Amino acid sequence: MDIRTYKAPTLQEALALVRRDLGETASILHTREVCGSALLRWIPGLRRIEVTASADVYVPSRLPPRHDAASAEPLFRGRTASPPARSSADLAEQLHDLQAMVADLCASAKASGRPDIPPELFQLYTDLIESEVADDLARRLVQQVRSQASTSELADPLLVKARVASMIESDIRVTGPLQVTPGRRRLVALVGPTGVGKTTTIAKLAAHYRLREKRKVGLITVDTYRIAAVEQLRTYADIIDLPMQVVSSPREMREAAARMADVDLVLMDTAGRSPKDEVKIHELKNFLAEAQTDEVHLVLSAVGGAAGLERTAERFSVVGTTALILTKLDEAAGLGNLLPLLQRCKLPLSYLTTGQNVPDDIEAADPRRLVGLVLGLSATTAGGGARL
Repeated sequence: MDIRTYKAPTLQEALALVRRDLGETASILHTREVCGSALLRWIPGLRRIEVTASADVYVPSRLPPRHDAASAEPLFRGRTASPPARSSADLAEQLHDLQAMVADLCASAKASGRPDIPPELFQLYTDLIESEVADDLARRLVQQVRSQASTSELADPLLVKARVASMIESDIRVTGPLQVTPGRRRLVALVGPTGVGKTTTIAKLAAHYRLREKRKVGLITVDTYRIAAVEQLRTYADIIDLPMQVVSSPREMREAAARMADVDLVLMDTAGRSPKDEVKIHELKNFLAEAQTDEVHLVLSAVGGAAGLERTAERFSVVGTTALILTKLDEAAGLGNLLPLLQRCKLPLSYLTTGQNVPDDIEAADPRRLVGLVLGLSATTAGGGARL
């Protein structure tokens, strides 16, 4: 049995494809509106219609039965059998029903109160959705562009995207790289959930400031919950030739910090904490207070969901976070999930990481670079990221 599916922007075009491939006597088995990727659900005039049809299956008319030879055709027939006669009234009713269905879908979309996407900005909207930008935010950005751009700008996709990029950039605050002064110790702690890449990020920063900036660097770790993390950091310390202290209590933290008085930069690795574990987060707060940290950078993975990232940033704020590091940008399917965090979180961005290579795959945060990654702009358009 040969059953085929056709998709087209309109019902008429879909039916034309059916007639072209299966002939005028083909039967329409099923029709539906296609809303793949949730892109077309609320956009009248820009949907796609899917029609399932067959030349081997006969669908009886819902009109009163006719007493003629054609009405005696079986429901299924072989490929070699002659097709049944189809009256113009039968086809007209079927077409009318399909058109009514499409009209109902359009009416439902309008009744929802959601703004339509103007045709000239539809490609921008789909690009945002494919970049994992939330539907509400994507629509808001599109409507802002629509209200601010001239008619000539709206006709140019590159200008439209540049305007959106500029709008997003204005919501991103950055701190720049760590400011390390020779002879003046600066103690920087990295905190965050388990598995976001704190230890690897510390190794990248330590290698950069020791090998490239020629600064005196020391390491402290309180991640005694994971022996592998301690050994990983110790391996990096041995390779780069850095002093390292392992502490397990607030008292040991005071002593370790005192022993690092003669270095320019102390980088502190901490154990991953669940944002739901208030006891462990309070314990972390005590460690940081004993160390008298100058900066506390919250490390978050770009592969997290938008709502989860925001909740985590809020929960860790009690430990005195001062900046934000985003890791694993290379592993995320899309980076639009970061936009709500950057818009609502009060922390400025300090660094971005894009891989596991030490000391590479880390760069000082730059709004233009990050927006380029979110929107999928070329390196030239978005600005190349400055490696440390």
